[in-house]
Amino acid sequence: MLPLYDNIAHKRLPLVTCLLIFANAAVFAYEIHLGLAGPRVLDNFVYLYGLVPAKVGMALPLAERLLPFYSNMFLHGGLLHLLGNMWFLWIFGDNVEDAFGHFNFLIFYVICGLAAGVAHFLMNPVSHIPAVGASGAIAGVMAAYFWLYPKAKIATLVPIVFFYWRVIEIPAFIFLGVWFIYQVAMSLAGSSAMGSGIAFWAHVGGFIAGLILLRLFKK
Repeated sequence: MLPLYDNIAHKRLPLVTCLLIFANAAVFAYEIHLGLAGPRVLDNFVYLYGLVPAKVGMALPLAERLLPFYSNMFLHGGLLHLLGNMWFLWIFGDNVEDAFGHFNFLIFYVICGLAAGVAHFLMNPVSHIPAVGASGAIAGVMAAYFWLYPKAKIATLVPIVFFYWRVIEIPAFIFLGVWFIYQVAMSLAGSSAMGSGIAFWAHVGGFIAGLILLRLFKK
């Protein structure tokens, strides 16, 4: 299912949402630049700033072990990865930013991203594969949307049969509820950044953090 838009217009310019999208796009442009210098250069950059759980227990400088819990939120593994995350952030972030205010929304986003990183680390403590992407932080934003706007309608592109797709309006609590249940199911099934290429536990951790924190940050 691909969400296209919701039926709740933002009341003011979602400044932080736009800045986050810009920041992620700028970092991805830098990744492309590094890739042109050679794949090894980009690999070293991703290994340094992506979240590599096994590095946390290594005899490395503290900053090198902890900074990736933050920096991995701005790295992406490819153009589709970036576009997918930024599309979800745009659809759900503007309304949550309305409810929280600009500064509160930014802090909320970062904390959810950190919580997602911690969840991924706890469930994959010996992995040497860098986990990257904003999806854990965005999962927290989606959780806030789920709670704040449960009756909102999400226009969603849904596959009916084979190549036939149809746009259906789905209540937010159903769309996001199904999304979260899927993340939990895939996590329990053992899918992770080491297998499917998706850090499902990070999504679960970010979503739960969003549910816990939203009352603290809502204006």
